[in-house]
Amino acid sequence: MEHFDAVVVGSGFGGSVSAYRLAEAGQSVCLLERGKAYPPGSFARTPKAMHANFWDPGAGMFGLFDVWSFKHIDALISSGLGGGSLIYANVLLRKDEKWFVREQPGVPGHEYWPVTRAELDPHYDRVERMMNAQRYPFAKAPYDQTEKTKAMRMAGEKLGLEWMLPPLAVTFANDGAEPVPGEPIVEAHRNLHDRTRSTCRLCGECDVGCNYGSKNTLDYNYLSAAKRAGADLRTLAEVKTFAPRAGGGYLISYRQHVPGEPAHADAPLTTISANRLILSAGTFGSTYLLLSNRAQFPGLSRTLGSHFCSNGDLLTFALRCSKQTANGKQPWALDGNYGPVITSSLHMPDALDGGSGRGFYIEDAGYPAFMSWLVETAGFAATLGRAQRLAWRRLLSAFGINTTTNLSADIANLLGTGNLSASSIPLLGMGRDVPDGNLSLEDGLLSSDWSIKRSSPFFTRLTDTMRAITEEAWGGSFQSNPTWHLGRRIITVHGLGGAPMGRNADEGVVNEYGEVFGYPGFYVADGSIMPGPVGTNPSLTIAALADRFADRITEPRGVVA
Repeated sequence: MEHFDAVVVGSGFGGSVSAYRLAEAGQSVCLLERGKAYPPGSFARTPKAMHANFWDPGAGMFGLFDVWSFKHIDALISSGLGGGSLIYANVLLRKDEKWFVREQPGVPGHEYWPVTRAELDPHYDRVERMMNAQRYPFAKAPYDQTEKTKAMRMAGEKLGLEWMLPPLAVTFANDGAEPVPGEPIVEAHRNLHDRTRSTCRLCGECDVGCNYGSKNTLDYNYLSAAKRAGADLRTLAEVKTFAPRAGGGYLISYRQHVPGEPAHADAPLTTISANRLILSAGTFGSTYLLLSNRAQFPGLSRTLGSHFCSNGDLLTFALRCSKQTANGKQPWALDGNYGPVITSSLHMPDALDGGSGRGFYIEDAGYPAFMSWLVETAGFAATLGRAQRLAWRRLLSAFGINTTTNLSADIANLLGTGNLSASSIPLLGMGRDVPDGNLSLEDGLLSSDWSIKRSSPFFTRLTDTMRAITEEAWGGSFQSNPTWHLGRRIITVHGLGGAPMGRNADEGVVNEYGEVFGYPGFYVADGSIMPGPVGTNPSLTIAALADRFADRITEPRGVVA
């Protein structure tokens, strides 16, 4: 049996940081990732490739997207070497200082953060440097022509909201050079894919995987560095069980998937052992694994599964936005497919910041160019009418009635003006919803009882603000996402909680250093440890916490009981 100083399960923001920091400290590390690696150029773009780009091992599908559906909420996560960084929108914002709340226990949905912003700031700094965070270079051409960024700034001014260009895990320029789209990125070391990357091409494809390597995803920084430091990175290795090992440490068993071959429940597992186990399979993955292996850990806190929330995620749409010009009201081409997915943020303060209610962020959302074609062709009746007009003109020409030989204008009219897609963009909201949900197992499957009931005032305020941006600032039509109309369901890409931090086992599953109460050397480092919403994009906070945990693990005094 292979033995390691540490086995890390998952390669997202917690797992990648943990694997690198421990390998850097000279420990033998094995990282197990259920998904596959995605070098530049390997992300799906065609309908055929996208069809197979989902995660369902039983059907022989080992793709990027994994969709979970619960009673009141749906969730989207990713599967691949680099975890959520492969499909997230690059934002590296810190949790607001006063949002590290310490509420009294006993109230449903209460939060108690055993760490502070001051304690995390050095780790935020370290992660930002490692991920080469850069702000969108909005002041320079051609980036200054990004209409959606201009629109967000104008909305902030009109509605009295703070506008900012957040740090992004995107390379717009090489160190010391001016930003230029599509330039080769200069790297001090070859990345683990051994491929050349290029600076951001402003194509809006961040959320479906960047085929140019412009996103500073975890495989290009932490995982590449971990591999150089000697870490053993194993892909298509899905962990199924783990348990304490007689004499200390842990046994970890995983199934090695074979691309194209459906996974079978009775297939043999590979078992390895480690002095330390770091569970970083994500909010749903880690909580599910803890629940399904609970019999091996009878001392696990009763709070396992608690404090689940959506991080206040809400997706809406600003449609047919317009501007008043000298020629009257005209469509405003926000061009959501120009630039990275997110370029700027608007911040609504919290009652804790001197505002009112529970605070949130609203961010512009881009999309790939092919989505514009889908939007335009979705108007089938209009497209059919334009095609009929072109066919009629061709018929007249065939009989010599129409002698015009230049068809350029006719073909342009067939394509349509493109005003609908150009003047419409999604808006992404997130903030401090109430973490009163519970994750549990029902018939061996993960279940959630979270609903918006206690968070309804928050979502109402967030929706009203997004409506004001759309209608008052941009002259557009506000549209909620379809699932909101179907029973006020939420789609989250930032699900948090399930194995929360706490001061003791009565309050949480892990302590402030991520170590599971009662099980020395067993850590959890991912979104599941949050005792409540981060309020902004949680990736940076997850990574900073993992970096803090790694400091404690690698201290000379060893494992902390």
